[in-house]
Amino acid sequence: MWGLNVIKIFSHYFHKRTLFHIFFDLGLVVVTVVASFLSQVADPANASSIVITISLLVAIGILFINAGLGFYQRVHNLTLRQVRIRALLSLCLSLPLAYGIFRMSPLRHEDERAFVLALLAAMALMLIHRIYVARTTPKALMHQRVLVYGSGHSARLVGSMLKHSDPNVDLVGYYASPNETQTGTFDMGLLSTKQSLTDVVQKERVDEIVVALSERRGGSMPLRELLDCKLHGVRVVDIATHFEKTLGQIRNDSVSAGWLIFGDGFEQGPIRTMVKRLFDIVCASVLILLALPVMLLTSILIVVESPGPILYLQERVGLYGRLFHVVKFRSMHTDAEKDGKPRWASATDHRATRVGRVIRKLRIDELPQLFGVLSGDMSLVGPRPERPYFVDQLTKDLPYYAVRHSVKPGVTGWAQVRYHYGASVEDSAEKLQYDLYYVKNHTLFLDMVILLETVAVVLMGKGAQ
Repeated sequence: MWGLNVIKIFSHYFHKRTLFHIFFDLGLVVVTVVASFLSQVADPANASSIVITISLLVAIGILFINAGLGFYQRVHNLTLRQVRIRALLSLCLSLPLAYGIFRMSPLRHEDERAFVLALLAAMALMLIHRIYVARTTPKALMHQRVLVYGSGHSARLVGSMLKHSDPNVDLVGYYASPNETQTGTFDMGLLSTKQSLTDVVQKERVDEIVVALSERRGGSMPLRELLDCKLHGVRVVDIATHFEKTLGQIRNDSVSAGWLIFGDGFEQGPIRTMVKRLFDIVCASVLILLALPVMLLTSILIVVESPGPILYLQERVGLYGRLFHVVKFRSMHTDAEKDGKPRWASATDHRATRVGRVIRKLRIDELPQLFGVLSGDMSLVGPRPERPYFVDQLTKDLPYYAVRHSVKPGVTGWAQVRYHYGASVEDSAEKLQYDLYYVKNHTLFLDMVILLETVAVVLMGKGAQ
């Protein structure tokens, strides 16, 4: 499995490079703090076990801070200035955390200076590494050679996505099916079919084959050769699985009802539901307490700027299609939909107030939904709930749209951290692909990943309307 570029952990795909950077940072902090601290204290033998434990706790805390700042995202689109700012913010957040852990430890007060110096050294090295990683090209040892089996529209789509989504992929080329009509041109030439698929795979040292056929009937797939390749250690995946592991989405144009029914995932279960509910209650309660000052200030600003209610209630479609009211801070004028016709929100929505534009940009308008999490109408993480008017329309236009109602809607979700704000049917179709991925693979672990990435999205100011 380590020969592949992605690794599945708790039903969620991680890029191998991401895991490498996480473990590298973890080891860098622990080794630097331990080595630096023990070299400065008078009795290192008695302090070693305590120092290692403290270093691990500090390193894990820093990893969560860096993840929330977006340092471990697969594709970096930050400028060097943005990376430096986030590195400085990481330092400002990590030092108080580390010092708090130190003060609660049994280490002596006179060791405080040694610990602070050791921590500063570790943080400096790690943040230099973070800046370096964010601005350099991945190393060749992470590269993966992929062959696309097919020569039609689906094959070209896979090739295009591969080159744009993963810089570690070497696209070997396209091997045409004898029963598939070739259309258009290719950035890379078609591989010769004079040799068998097995021979081409061995010659080109292929790591993975993506079967991307527009038509699979009539002997279009060489099943025996594909099996031989798999038996020789080459991973063979269909187009739906490829997009799932590469982009974290289940594409509407490559999935079938049979794949959804007979594939793994899409499991709910009472234990998973109970754990998720307990997680929601605990986290929502903590977040409400932390956000109370912000919510109070927001309420005052809304009242001062424009007449009308502070909160805005709107009917949405929730679990199993049941209707409930979502509660948000009012960000628009009271006559925003005076004609009674629902409208999509837009980036330059004239209906928004000045305060409304700010709180929507910072996602503060969503905070009252935490009370909906406590009541059980919503979850912290899940597909965003939509209005009944749009649900009726989208269910007719988009296959499998109703699948997203098999889990509770969320305050944030996989689609929200992977795609910009949806303001049309086309955007909803794109977001559905991420929602289907979440419904198929959702676990408590994935929920925590999404919450961390939500912090990064808010800090980067992306996706809000």
